[in-house]
Amino acid sequence: MHGVRSLAKDSFIYGGSAIASKMMNWLLTVLFTHTLAKSDFGIMTNLYAYAALIIVVLTFGMETGFFRFANQTDKYLPATVYSTTLISVSIIVLVFLICFLSFFSFLRTYLWSSKIPGIYIRIVIVVLSMDAFSAIPFAYLRYKKRVLKFGILKLLNVVLYTFFCILFLVICPQINKHSPSLITWFWKDNFRLGYVFIANLLATFIEILCLLPELIGFKYRFDVSLAKGMFHYCFPLVIMGIAGVSNHVVDKLMFPAFYSGSLPMFDELGVYSACFKIALIMMMFTQAFRYAYEPFFFEKSKEKDAKQLYADVMKYFIIFGLLVFLGVVLYLDIIKYLIAPEYFGALRIVPIVLWGELFFAVYFNLSVWYKLVDKTYWGAIFSTIAFVILIVVNIFFIPIYSYRACAWAGFTGDGFIMLLSYFIGQKYYPIRYDLKSIGFYTCLALGLYAVSYFVPIYNCWFHLAFNTILIIIYLIVVIKRDLLLKNISFVNYFV
Repeated sequence: MHGVRSLAKDSFIYGGSAIASKMMNWLLTVLFTHTLAKSDFGIMTNLYAYAALIIVVLTFGMETGFFRFANQTDKYLPATVYSTTLISVSIIVLVFLICFLSFFSFLRTYLWSSKIPGIYIRIVIVVLSMDAFSAIPFAYLRYKKRVLKFGILKLLNVVLYTFFCILFLVICPQINKHSPSLITWFWKDNFRLGYVFIANLLATFIEILCLLPELIGFKYRFDVSLAKGMFHYCFPLVIMGIAGVSNHVVDKLMFPAFYSGSLPMFDELGVYSACFKIALIMMMFTQAFRYAYEPFFFEKSKEKDAKQLYADVMKYFIIFGLLVFLGVVLYLDIIKYLIAPEYFGALRIVPIVLWGELFFAVYFNLSVWYKLVDKTYWGAIFSTIAFVILIVVNIFFIPIYSYRACAWAGFTGDGFIMLLSYFIGQKYYPIRYDLKSIGFYTCLALGLYAVSYFVPIYNCWFHLAFNTILIIIYLIVVIKRDLLLKNISFVNYFV
């Protein structure tokens, strides 16, 4: 259990920064839904969806590739792997920026709605280019286990982003009312969404400045044969990444094209996106886990009890993932006030999105098998299957069910590849997961949710009290059945 304890420790530190960062970003939804028009919120969602997709291509799976090759110390020097990775990503980003800016007018015609100002698109593209470049120094910090600096810089980024958003969307409008001459040189009331993107640009730029110590002090060396090996290893991961990220963003890209309702399309997209953000609590949890788990499973792969370690991690990951699910859906009556009331109409998609996120997280956990046996093309196959399911469901059902189709598409695609990865993985890299316990806790969580949903308690506070009892029941069952504190070292670490 020492390995699980180490993973738990890193997850706790990574998670502290990741969850704090995501939480602040999450809370910005309150600001955005009260200061931006619904259509602006929909446009912002659409542009950031493109950014999430493009950044996968720009980083080219090199974060995972870096961990894989840097741990092969019998073949490569970690410093050489790092510099080769950094130079490779820098070249990709530079070529992308030159091509994008040169052919901007042509690309905009085919990719973005004419209702989106071009300046917004340009700012977002510059921001994601900087994010792609900074991904490698951040991976290096993870490799060196400098989790504290990693967490502080990630937190700094979102603190700065929050500060600039409040400055531009709250403070500046107030100054404009009383002393407009002070800010007329840089602030315009009809450019509010643009200031959100500028806030992101400023925060990211400062973050990169703080990463300078990771970019100097060593000799840059580009190993051509190593680069070829990394690109060969990472290419399937890019396909997998594109399809994987698509699960979270392609619905927001497709929605304007296939929506046929009577309400304005960007208004509807804004409503869906606001409620989708509520479900991002699950993503916060899984991202914190992912930061720690990726270097962890490569590091532990040569140990005798590696497979049992992976099985233990899966079991406890799902137990806590289900707890996150219950925490969100059973306290949704309070959490929903993080968004403006005019967005409440889409709250019914929250449980569906939560399950989709959990399915994807379990799929990521399962992906250990094809990464360790160097069959990463399976990741590309799985992700492509999920992507096709997502596309087909959205094309056929968005015109009928609007944003509800987007939620069910993600649920279906992620659930299918999760099961597919499990069954195929048992052939190439069999791991004896505790399916009995996983099934038990899944049924328990669903049962408690059903009890909360169908028991008629109409007073909000009584209902919340009842739901608290249901969560306590889940925790008691977990502790008595699996968290035997005297035997579980990583629980002892926190308790």
